[in-house]
Amino acid sequence: MTSAKGNNPGGLPVGQHWIEKWPARTAEGAPDIDPKSWSLAVTGLAEIPVALTLREVQELGAIEIVRDFHCVETWSVPNNRWKGVPVHRILEMAQLAPEARYALVRSPGGYETDLLLGVLKRPDTILAWERNGEPISREHGYPLRLIVPDLYAYKSAKWVSEIELVVEDRPGFWEERGYHRGADVWSGERFEKDTA
Repeated sequence: MTSAKGNNPGGLPVGQHWIEKWPARTAEGAPDIDPKSWSLAVTGLAEIPVALTLREVQELGAIEIVRDFHCVETWSVPNNRWKGVPVHRILEMAQLAPEARYALVRSPGGYETDLLLGVLKRPDTILAWERNGEPISREHGYPLRLIVPDLYAYKSAKWVSEIELVVEDRPGFWEERGYHRGADVWSGERFEKDTA
């Protein structure tokens, strides 16, 4: 699939190659989550802390987006049809405190990634539960996976259970291990530059 072009106007980011199958990569084992008891919390600098069940998240008004999926390992899967809720709708419910600038997005197993609030507020940044018309598999992040289309996949946290709003940026799991905090695929932000 090396000659394919994805849905992004810029085509394939530099250093990436197209693949057909969507590999499951994770920094932690897939947690045993019961969708009936699972919840999503918005904590930290929220005027109104939010706790939502999966059903309540899904009732916020689902949208579908078609976007390529880019892994820092240099592979990309084109034209994924994601169904989910824009994160900005949940943030609006929480009424962010004025000093909130960043968010740490977490899974129940302790994985976390740091993001600018502006990234989470983009209209195509969603919490997804379906891909290509099927529920996202447990290995890929069911019941909710963050999808941030223009960032490398380590920013698209799986099994999202908490969004903590904070003033200052703190590195997440991969960022502590040298991965770039920005992770913009079009700028090739894979790893922080060696400062030595």
